[in-house]
Formats: sequence, structure tokens, C-alpha cells
Amino acid sequence: MPRPINALIVDDESHVRTFVRLLLREVGIEECWEAADGAAALDLVVRHQPQLLLLDVNMPQMNGIELLGRLREAQSDIPVIIVSAQSSLSVVNEAARLGAIGYVLKHSPKVEVVAALRDALELL
Repeated sequence: MPRPINALIVDDESHVRTFVRLLLREVGIEECWEAADGAAALDLVVRHQPQLLLLDVNMPQMNGIELLGRLREAQSDIPVIIVSAQSSLSVVNEAARLGAIGYVLKHSPKVEVVAALRDALELL
């Protein structure tokens, strides 16, 4: 798959979405859409068919793991990077089982988050 040129950021905190958008620009992804929960994200996935999904775990209405599961049930192979404060091994393992290509902790230093995003993009 060619390197993504657009992405969908899904997080219930607007300041996190803004921060992730800035990080994506650093790795060369300029076009982004945003959703505050998994239900809104499903609509945007259908409407825009983003090439990359950056997904929080803990959100209202539909959490990130549930959204990832629904995407996989729908045969979507969109690459997903989890960007979350949630670091429990069970959540990390479930994200990996569902095909997430990366897992980045929100509280990591910026340089580490950018490096993790670049590493995940290299898998594509």
C-alpha cells in the first residue's frame, strides 16, 4: 500500500485531535478528518474512505476497540494506529488481534509519538 495521504482522527478530546493533526503533518499527512466518537467515525469512514485511522480507546457511544472490531467485521482493511492513554495489556493485545498496526501512548514524549507514527507508516 502506498504511504497514506489522508487520515481520520477519532478521539473524544478536541485538544488531542488537534495535537494528533499536528503530528500527522510532521510525518507528511496533511488531509485529516476528525470524529469525537466511534459512531461518528463510522459515518466518516464510509463518506471519505480515509487511508489511515488514528483511534482512541476510551470514548463515549462506541469505544475504539468496538469501532475497530466493527470495521474488521465489515471487511475493512484500513490501517489503524491506536493513540490512547489506556495501556492495559489486555487492550493492547485486543487491538493487535484486530489488526492495529501500532499502539501509541498519549502521554509519551512528542518525539516518541512521532517516531512511533513513522514506524507504523513504514509497515504500509
